Amino acid sequence: MPSDFRHPLPTDLPVMLSRRALAARIRRLAAEITRDVATLDPVFIGVLKGSLIFMSDLIRRLEFPLSIDFLAISSYQGTTSSGTVRLLKDLDHPITNRHVVLVEDIVDSGQTLRYLANYLWACHPASLRICTLLNKISRRAVAVDIDYIGHRFDHGFVVGYGMDYHQRYRNLPYLGVIDETE
Repeated sequence: MPSDFRHPLPTDLPVMLSRRALAARIRRLAAEITRDVATLDPVFIGVLKGSLIFMSDLIRRLEFPLSIDFLAISSYQGTTSSGTVRLLKDLDHPITNRHVVLVEDIVDSGQTLRYLANYLWACHPASLRICTLLNKISRRAVAVDIDYIGHRFDHGFVVGYGMDYHQRYRNLPYLGVIDETE
């Protein structure tokens, strides 16, 4: 068996957002996004892997035509943003003249988001809006504009609901805060 099976999912993590709180935040974000883009036939672009669960729940709340695509990037070494962003998976379809909603799990230093926004603008979309589940403002190193924010916080390393710690804990159904010394 893989070594990860020796480490069961934690049951004692401090909870940042429960299942119920996450559902409420997503309902609110879906209403805001619907107000702004429902008539624009938008494409939602998820940033893999962290945004997968959030984006899935979000788009299920949207009752208008849309398409989806994904990008994969690498910018973290352990629990710290490296400052260097690498594109691991590009878009499958062109976004020229499309209305784009970029879906992120968390905005931390802002460096990854700035890279992604510049990259997507170079593809000539009609518009670009940014949606993030979490906005960690205490670590912001570069200014970024975010259109839709699920939750703001200052401290802690968040896992669950798609977010990981060394590729673990993505499957937690809530957002927990992990001790980075594990």
